[in-house]
Amino acid sequence: MKSKELQGLSSEELVQKQQAFKKDIFDLNYQRRTGNVEKPSRFRMLKRDIARIMTVLRERELQNERNRKTTQ
Repeated sequence: MKSKELQGLSSEELVQKQQAFKKDIFDLNYQRRTGNVEKPSRFRMLKRDIARIMTVLRERELQNERNRKTTQ
């Protein structure tokens, strides 16, 4: 996913996507152990998507903190 697509989602949706991606990684690790991974590059894609989600969530958190400080 692209970061612009992620920024359009709500925080709850981002957390749900993050959990789904983590489950996918878990499943891929299981497939790796059994030797049935079709696309090993999917690991990298999922990890990067999780990192993008975490970045967007952190940006929102920092923005909220800035807004609170300016209103006080």
